[in-house]
Amino acid sequence: MIQNKVEKIIEKYKIEFHNSNDFASRIFNKGEQMVGMLFLKSMTNPELFSQTIYMPLQQCNEKIDEKTLCEKILKNNSIEIIEEKNIITNILDGKVVIFSDSFQGIVSVDVLTFPSRAPTEPPTSPVIQGPREGFVEDFKTNLTLLRRRIHSKDLVFKSVFVGNKTNTKVIISYIDGVANKKVVEEVERKINAIKIDGVVDSYYILSFLEKRPNSLFKQIGNTEKPDIVASKMLEGKVAIIVDNSPIVLTVPFILMEDLQSSNDYYTNHHYSSLVRVIRILGLMIAIIAPGFYLALQLFHYNVLPLNFLITIADTTQGLPFTPFLEILFIFLLFQILYEVSLRLPSYLGLATSVVGALILGDTGVKAGLISPPGVIITALAKIALYTVPEQQSQITVLQVIFIILGGSLGILGIVTGLVFVVNYLNTLDDFSTPYLAPYAPRIANDLQDGLIKHSINDMKTLPKSFPNNHKERSK
Repeated sequence: MIQNKVEKIIEKYKIEFHNSNDFASRIFNKGEQMVGMLFLKSMTNPELFSQTIYMPLQQCNEKIDEKTLCEKILKNNSIEIIEEKNIITNILDGKVVIFSDSFQGIVSVDVLTFPSRAPTEPPTSPVIQGPREGFVEDFKTNLTLLRRRIHSKDLVFKSVFVGNKTNTKVIISYIDGVANKKVVEEVERKINAIKIDGVVDSYYILSFLEKRPNSLFKQIGNTEKPDIVASKMLEGKVAIIVDNSPIVLTVPFILMEDLQSSNDYYTNHHYSSLVRVIRILGLMIAIIAPGFYLALQLFHYNVLPLNFLITIADTTQGLPFTPFLEILFIFLLFQILYEVSLRLPSYLGLATSVVGALILGDTGVKAGLISPPGVIITALAKIALYTVPEQQSQITVLQVIFIILGGSLGILGIVTGLVFVVNYLNTLDDFSTPYLAPYAPRIANDLQDGLIKHSINDMKTLPKSFPNNHKERSK
């Protein structure tokens, strides 16, 4: 009778897990008692299981019940008594579930193990000076990295499970008393409303947080660096940490964030201001340079200096493509090289992109397919794009749009496109935060960390561009 009861429970969960190869069960006989254990071999440390669960049970000479199991036998482990409805969740979390016919409770013991890389400097945000740690795929490590930087009881972590199949843990983090409660509640509401079969990365939930998910422009902040997330949370922003992803999302988001860099806060503020001006110039060059060149060549060549106009005429004479098709062809060539360099092994990617650009560009010019000015302008635009790498995907699409506008409508098309883009950005308002703040609307307080960066000593109040509760950085 005793044996049948324990075996019946084991058989039930074998069926629940479809007799998966990594699903394991153990039966431990102790006199007239029978103890059953369920766990996943792929997520359980075998040495820890043997040393902290199996051996202590074998050496126990008294009757086993929940109290004895938790207080005397397994007292050095992470233990909790759970309900039967939570057995599957605990097994999937890498825990060993222990049950018996001699007591009613079900005990869960954490012996989780899985491969995890150490925090290293992320490739997307290198710094010359400053912290070099980056988030990893393990959410527990990520929480620790934030706790190390914010030693406060007000740092809050709230967990939500998203995904019908993956049941992925999503952590909503903020500083109580600094973050605006309405923003926190809106983030919680949007995440709880997500209906999806699986979440394997933070980008899976990004579009669910955006007010305009079909918009071209980025509306949610993202970073791999804990120092950036910590500084944003100190300003009143909310962080969203997704298990199995090194990318942490932050809200609210303004465009100015992507024009800033970690290096700005670890170097002289005068130099940071100069670099930010260069970034905004690089952004404008990346967006409009190819289209502007086309507009001058096709519609407004009379404004070009005579020597430059003669050079263009000489280099473009006899080309098989029209100027519009030439720029599109060169743009496509550079984009193909970029995509190839991303997917090749690291030791081949850089060589392929550099050698490919040089050989194809030089050969194309010598073969009379493309012109040197077209190559230079397009290459300049593609290089300038990476002054703001966080906006790379949006800028690439805008480049194509402005090539079409410049090639079809000239300067009028470029100016009209810019007016439309700026006007559209000015209408974006997510989590009660103007997208172009602190310039539209103008918020004088936040200009201290705008295009021109002031010293940290001058920044005595928190930003007013987005909602937060704490107005002063120090009291």
